[in-house]
Amino acid sequence: MNLDETLYELCRAAVPAFADTAFIHLYAPLPVGDETATAPAVLRLHTTDHTPPRDPAATQGSGPPPPGADIVRAAEVVHPAATGPLAGLLRAGRPVFGNSPGIAPAVAELLGAANAPRAAPPGRRLIIAPLHGRSHVMGSIVLVRGPGRPDFTYDDLLVASQLATHTALGIQKAVLYAREASVADALQRTMLPQSLPEPAGILLASRYLPASRTAQVGGDWYDAIPLPGNRVALVIGDVMGHSMTSAAIMGQLRTIVQTLAGLDLPPDEILHHLDEQAERLGSEHTATCLYAMYDPVLRRLLISNAGHLPPVLLHPDGSTEVLQVPPGAPIGVGGGGGFESTELHAPAGATLVLYTDGLVESRDSDVGTGVERLRERLRTAASGSAPPPLEDLCDQALGKLGEGDRDDDIALLAARFEGILPETVAHWYMAPRPQTAGQARRLTRRTLHEWGLDSMLESTELMVSEVVANAVRFASRPITLRLLLTDVLRCEVGDDSSLVPRMRHAQLSDEGGRGLFLVDQLSQRWGATRVSTGKVVWFEQSLPGDQDSG
Repeated sequence: MNLDETLYELCRAAVPAFADTAFIHLYAPLPVGDETATAPAVLRLHTTDHTPPRDPAATQGSGPPPPGADIVRAAEVVHPAATGPLAGLLRAGRPVFGNSPGIAPAVAELLGAANAPRAAPPGRRLIIAPLHGRSHVMGSIVLVRGPGRPDFTYDDLLVASQLATHTALGIQKAVLYAREASVADALQRTMLPQSLPEPAGILLASRYLPASRTAQVGGDWYDAIPLPGNRVALVIGDVMGHSMTSAAIMGQLRTIVQTLAGLDLPPDEILHHLDEQAERLGSEHTATCLYAMYDPVLRRLLISNAGHLPPVLLHPDGSTEVLQVPPGAPIGVGGGGGFESTELHAPAGATLVLYTDGLVESRDSDVGTGVERLRERLRTAASGSAPPPLEDLCDQALGKLGEGDRDDDIALLAARFEGILPETVAHWYMAPRPQTAGQARRLTRRTLHEWGLDSMLESTELMVSEVVANAVRFASRPITLRLLLTDVLRCEVGDDSSLVPRMRHAQLSDEGGRGLFLVDQLSQRWGATRVSTGKVVWFEQSLPGDQDSG
């Protein structure tokens, strides 16, 4: 039950059976937990409830109220002094009549009539009941009876005390629930990517919506991981259950996938090793996971699935297709996995939609019906003359689930394939010989001239020569050289040695050791990545127009 529901139940119990009017002031902000911080200095009117007028004519027009009627209003904001009568009354925690000795100043503060002679109705027709939680004062209730009803009695003080006690505990639970929900949501979001990468040849967008009906985190996650060769891994997964344990396992699995992706393994091997690691975690929770690898140069998609829902491919013509990928067993069930990789064509302009079951399954519909609804939403979104922006497509895919209550978390990852034109890629295999560095310079010079990048010849030749020469030293098989022209000029040199180079400062007497230092100085950025066949050393440079604009 949330805060508003708790206060509504109080008003329903108190008005009109017990009182004609109820005012509820709460501290702002409300104290939470067992900490002993200084109490807030502001009380704000949160809820007001009145008995409907017995005489409808009394509320018609703007004339004065009937004789004998009391007008009682509450202050919107109260600043009780720390040592004042109102603060003392609230700390004491016992309900009191409005006409009790020494209470008038506290009543005047709550009713906003400090300068009025009649802040409260005459007699015992007003009770102030402090709201005491387990370790904090939460606020107060003011209960008022109109002139047509008998005064409150001492038995009524006991009733007011019970109402206040149950309400205060309900308020405290509601506040703790709200804080736990906020912490859980924040925890979940910190375990998800804070932003998506922007690799060449693909556009990415994502959504994550926590379940509406639980304060516990779930195990849904997604990821997009850049890989060597301008490829990108697309990952979606779901750990069963809703608990901190599920979220913790999700974080561990996501970290394992990122580590395995760095080894540049095929998708089926990624899932096989993920399954092995999940068993070592010793948890009874199972998980589903789908791992896809997109190559924008070859325009192909390699997918492996561990019990997850199949992805939907939105074609450039607006038609949709549920990709037939062997599902495999979920992660953590044992049995060796038996995962398979499926290779598919990824046409430019197509959009791959990965999702968790919260998007397509509910108490009102099964998965099959939900997938068909998703396909229909995607077709509707793509019915225009131009492909919809990816962010708009994600919103359309969510449909009304993005607005209303949800039984389960939803993770959604959309990837639009743009591809990289073949004429912007140059690729060679070269034998690891002393003459190879010179051969690489000549190939680089010719390619950059064809691309109209003559102004970059000198620096690029120098860096290619240094990186290739270093690869020749350690390679036992042909090395690869690839130049890629996108929004930057990227060079990749691969060899079969797993020894990753590191930059060091050469001494004056050293004959070598300055190659990577030159690369570091001349390139925009560079790096070295281990792959299953050895390693790839790469560097990137800004294009001439970008350098001028920077």
